[in-house]
Amino acid sequence: MSRRRKGRDVHGVILLDKPAGYSSNQALQKVRWLFRARKAGHTGSLDPFATGMLPICLGEASKTAGFMLSAAKTYEATAYLGKASTTGDIEGEICREMTVPALDRIGIDAVFHQFRGDIEQVPPMYSALKHDGQRLYQLARAGHQVERQARPVHIFSLELLELNLPLMRFRVRCSKGTYIRTLAEDIAEKFGTCAHLQSLRRLEVEPFREQDMISLDELASQAESGEIDASLMPVDSGLTDWPLIVLDPGRTDRFNHGNTVDTDAGKTGLVRVYSPENQLLGLGEVTPDQLLKPKRLMLLSE
Repeated sequence: MSRRRKGRDVHGVILLDKPAGYSSNQALQKVRWLFRARKAGHTGSLDPFATGMLPICLGEASKTAGFMLSAAKTYEATAYLGKASTTGDIEGEICREMTVPALDRIGIDAVFHQFRGDIEQVPPMYSALKHDGQRLYQLARAGHQVERQARPVHIFSLELLELNLPLMRFRVRCSKGTYIRTLAEDIAEKFGTCAHLQSLRRLEVEPFREQDMISLDELASQAESGEIDASLMPVDSGLTDWPLIVLDPGRTDRFNHGNTVDTDAGKTGLVRVYSPENQLLGLGEVTPDQLLKPKRLMLLSE
């Protein structure tokens, strides 16, 4: 008989403004501790040196996490031109130095233009991707290099914010799987030099916005005053672009028991499913013949 994990049933999404120096898992465990939550997960890791938006899913919201991994993201980054590091950021050792050519905004934008739209990136060795069952960063730390295949990503927007050589600050909105460290290195190569990231901040994970983030200090203060649950966003707040279906009482009961039900939704694909009382029942998928199949059931009334 398995032991029930300690903690309370608390459900919802927290948009943590992760501080530098925390791994994503350390930040997750801190938030879980502050909420005294039984269950928690996050969507999309941030490197320890990076700051910014880390959506944390508590309780039943963790069932939505996997569906949010494909969301577009927005970052602000500062690249240090002329010096490359072993990890592509400030956590590594400087391994190469090159002269930085004279740059201006017109020339930089011409290079940036080459990176907007569909591009291909070779993932860095210091990444969580696996090769023969091992994480690439584990191989890199052991001194091994392996061949990595280029992968397609999409850059929706890329703009220069500030140029104060050797520092270059820029903002990028990109698809999932984009490595900003690699983007900075590839841009620097087009300039005829090298680079590493000095800072990285994630501003948005769609559909969430920067102004809705909350810091660990703010959460700790709310926990002390007993008001921490007020910061929770709805369980399905990361899936607001999904259509919503409201079932009648009979179909609500059948859906809650994991059964496929008929629907006249007039749409197909993934949907959020609600009861007549406006309670989230779960996530489902509507087939072409208008059958609603449960994919994730939400146990919010426990």
